[in-house]
Formats: sequence, structure tokens, C-alpha cells
Amino acid sequence: MITLYFDAARHVTSGLSAAGAVMIINKQQKQLKTRIRMTKDNHEAEFYGLIWALQQLPNTTDMLQIYSDSQIVIDALHKNYAKHYQPLVDIIMSLLASHTIVLSQWIPEKSNLGAHNLALQALKNSHAR
Repeated sequence: MITLYFDAARHVTSGLSAAGAVMIINKQQKQLKTRIRMTKDNHEAEFYGLIWALQQLPNTTDMLQIYSDSQIVIDALHKNYAKHYQPLVDIIMSLLASHTIVLSQWIPEKSNLGAHNLALQALKNSHAR
């Protein structure tokens, strides 16, 4: 089983965005962070953050648990639909297709601080350049 916590951060004026992820695979934790593309809003950054995080997973069919403090992303995963972000939802669904079981759950920001702080670090590092 793979457990994935992810979050995105976005600089309001510049549009620079970053993502952080905490992956737990076989009781081993990996912390990852990266700058992602310029985004038009925080919701778009969250979708791109999940796409990036899923691309970091090992090529496996293991059960996947996804946790996020982004309600719109979790709702989109449950419905396979997001009105203004459907192309991104389609990419996410294709990335999830190899997993036998995918569970996703919204969590409050205070429960997602690991991924949140990684995203903020990546954003700060990319903004300093």
C-alpha cells in the first residue's frame, strides 16, 4: 500500500507554484518538493501538484491512499469531474488507472503540514531565484 499526502502553494502576484508530497511506501517515508508551472489560481496549482506527486510514485498496482486539504481536488477524484479543471482531472484519472484500489480523503490543513511545509519551501526557493 502507498499513502500519499500532497499540497501545493502559489505566490499570488507572480503565479509561481510549487508542490510538496509525503509518500509512505512499505513504512518508508519520502519527502519530495518541486516547483511546478505557473498557474492561474490555487485550485489549478493543487491539481498540478497532484499530477506531479502521482508521477513520482513507483510503477506499481498497489493500493493507493491519497490525502489532501484541497476539497475541490478530493471532490473531483470522487466524482471524476471538475467543471473548470476537467482536462487535469482526466490526466489524474489516467495516472490512477494502474492502481487496483484508490482511496482519497480530505483532511484539514493542520493534518497535512508535512506536504504543506514542503510546498512552501519549494515555493520560497523558486521565488528567491
